[in-house]
Amino acid sequence: MMDPDKLAQLIDHTNVRGDATEADIRRLCNEAKTYNFKNVCVTPTNVELANELLKDHETGVCVVIGFPLGVQTLKTKAFETDEAISHGASEFDMVINVGCLKSERYEMVKDDIIGVVEAANGKIVKTIMETALLTSEEKIKACLLAKEAGADFVKTSTGFGGLAGATVEDVKLLRSTVGSCMGVKASGGIRDLETVLKMLDAGAKRIGTSTGVQIMEENNIL
Repeated sequence: MMDPDKLAQLIDHTNVRGDATEADIRRLCNEAKTYNFKNVCVTPTNVELANELLKDHETGVCVVIGFPLGVQTLKTKAFETDEAISHGASEFDMVINVGCLKSERYEMVKDDIIGVVEAANGKIVKTIMETALLTSEEKIKACLLAKEAGADFVKTSTGFGGLAGATVEDVKLLRSTVGSCMGVKASGGIRDLETVLKMLDAGAKRIGTSTGVQIMEENNIL
């Protein structure tokens, strides 16, 4: 069993589904207040609502940027970030341009991240690299580009498109690449306490999951 407060502060309680209703977001935020999760993570459309629901609570509002494919232009992602700030977002999980990475257009990938980092104006930026689509060498390069661009975290996966999510091996690789100066967020397919503990042991400092409540309840009965 982990200390419940410490566990909750590692979790971004997530609903980024395209069919998430207002009732779903209200439920997400109420659960976040009950368990004191670090953040809720939502799509741009739901930032304003989540911020309103959490305005008197310390749980933050994390928003996905360039979600889920990362193929938007640099200016589009920067604008999306700026608009989300105006609606109350406090952290940003941006999807990198995987096609550009695979094409070895590294400056474009880095500039894309820099654009979001600059728009975020000191708020936390996490770069989602969709590890299931990358070779080990590409994962390492994505980490190094994120580091050079000033991002705060590297993140494994979107959890979309039927792709594999976080793995212990990937978290270890990301951690060994970025060292201690950046965070690693494990996300995608993390649905139980056992998996959370494995990811933390591998070097993750944040967990993205839509099953935060179940994980907390599992922890509390141990």
